[in-house]
Amino acid sequence: MYRYIIRRLLLLIPVMLGVSFIVFSIMFFTPGDPAKIMLGERAPEAEVAALRTQMGLDDPFLVQFFNFVRNAVQGDFGRSLLTRRPVAEELFSRFPATIQLAATAVFIAVAIGIPVGIISAIRQYSFFDGAAMTLALVGVSMPNFWQGLMMILLFSVYLGWLPSSGIGTFWHLLMPAITLGTSSAALITRMTRSSMLEVIRQDYIRTARAKGLDERVVINRHALKNALIPVITVIGLQFGALLGGAVLTETVFAWPGVGRLMVDAIRQKDFPMVQAGVLLLAVAFSVVNLVVDILYAYIDPRIKAQYK
Repeated sequence: MYRYIIRRLLLLIPVMLGVSFIVFSIMFFTPGDPAKIMLGERAPEAEVAALRTQMGLDDPFLVQFFNFVRNAVQGDFGRSLLTRRPVAEELFSRFPATIQLAATAVFIAVAIGIPVGIISAIRQYSFFDGAAMTLALVGVSMPNFWQGLMMILLFSVYLGWLPSSGIGTFWHLLMPAITLGTSSAALITRMTRSSMLEVIRQDYIRTARAKGLDERVVINRHALKNALIPVITVIGLQFGALLGGAVLTETVFAWPGVGRLMVDAIRQKDFPMVQAGVLLLAVAFSVVNLVVDILYAYIDPRIKAQYK
């Protein structure tokens, strides 16, 4: 197991290099001069040229990429072109807010998705099953930004129950977390139902029922545990996606997370911030996937045996 974890951690190195190269290439060929952005459009050309030389922007592409990777390994992602503060300091000051939002959204999604999926599987083709699957389809299809705007309109503007933006209390967190958690809950519901339907038709489930075990014991102890592998995969992927995909929701609700920071950085061509932000989210997504793979081994002993 430890060898597997070490091997997966080592595989992060080429993944991060690949992500860094792609992001750096996109930002390198994007129109815009970082030196002119820092000094302003009316700055003299001599000052712009001197700053470009100082920042190493006149170097060839591969030289600039090598310098970026070397500095990134040392934790130095440069300074923001807008705030002039260290990029790492800006990112890590915003990252806790993004984790808080993503974790709350996943908690809501799991709290809704797994119970509804289990009941839908047990009561297949019932009214509850049909209604749950219809709502799940609506949840998957509904754009997050539209849902967020409608929630602000209803609960903030018309009813005045919840704050429309910002951070600080649980009530500030509630609407953006529900907005993010809706589509994830729909996916988890569908996956739980599908996985449970496959498991409850197995012979060992029929045997457990034939032995006279209570239906709750059969479902919770025998069926659910074996149906959780694909569900955990979906939950892990959703959490990783929410870390980097909460951009629109954070913008709609003015949530001070990494997503909103990156939107502002892209709009204003803050290249160092964009590069470091994408790299940070890629690392977070890879770590989440590793944690999900490790959880497999503790849920299913057959998978743990493959690591030996």
